Amino acid sequence: MKYFVTGATGFVGGVLVKKLREAGHEVHASVRDVNKAENLKGLGVKLFKGDVTDKESMREAMTGVDGVYHVAGWYKVGVKDKTPGEKVNVQGTRNVLELMQELKIPKGVYTSTVAVNSDTKGKIVDENYRFTGKHISEYDRTKAAAHEIANEFIANGLPLVIVQPGIIYGPDDTSSVREGLIDFLKGNLPIAPSQTGYSWAHIDDVVEGHILAMEKGKIGESYIICGEAYKFLDIIKLAGQISGKPAPMIVSYKILKIMSILVTPFDAFLPDSYTSEGLRVVAGITYYGDNSKAKRELGYNPRPVSEGWVETVKHEMKLLGM
Repeated sequence: MKYFVTGATGFVGGVLVKKLREAGHEVHASVRDVNKAENLKGLGVKLFKGDVTDKESMREAMTGVDGVYHVAGWYKVGVKDKTPGEKVNVQGTRNVLELMQELKIPKGVYTSTVAVNSDTKGKIVDENYRFTGKHISEYDRTKAAAHEIANEFIANGLPLVIVQPGIIYGPDDTSSVREGLIDFLKGNLPIAPSQTGYSWAHIDDVVEGHILAMEKGKIGESYIICGEAYKFLDIIKLAGQISGKPAPMIVSYKILKIMSILVTPFDAFLPDSYTSEGLRVVAGITYYGDNSKAKRELGYNPRPVSEGWVETVKHEMKLLGM
């Protein structure tokens, strides 16, 4: 098969194109700087200069493919400049799906997220759950808007499947998850919030969920491809058991909520993690998802945290010379 992949230089997209190439598929990828994607070229990926924010820049790469994986996204929390959220997550998704429609691509998989539901307030929710209210972060809001755009295209006949990962971890992670783990291992994570929780899945399992969605997913359906629900504090405690590092001090999420309000006037001067938005997303919120449908219909089978997280912690310890 011949596939077009957006976000191929990212964490999920990079592993996805590698798995697709290993399976013998031809892969096209749009990248902003071809010279900085030599690793993809080494895998046999055909590179095209382009970007999701420029619809026409992707036309040649997408023409004649059997399927599209739209993985590219803006994933930042607490940053000062939030304009890329609208450009990449919202308009970028519209651009990709419009092209897919115009070029009559047989099938596509769009990478959404369980974060479209923002705080699930301790509940593990499935694909039928509908969030109402104000989103916690600009990331949540723009991904929710993009999710709705995808559903609108589906309603108009686009052969699209939506997948919704939760927190993704594993070797070579480029997100704040890895940064937090490294800070902990170095002794630079003095506190951890109470109650805050996420659904954790290993990168290889999330990528497998994408491939299964392309192969087995029903057109028009959404599939939550997250892993186990774990509190952040428990994840860090598990890292402590593996590394021998002491657990950080627990801070009540209520204190963080109050702080998120108090620091608002100073957002422009604060580090990203300490802005009002940065504090809100760790103040006792839960991003929990139920992957039962993906297991039942796709054969999705993510590894337990007790296996994947342990391997990840040991990997980082090795890199740090511990």
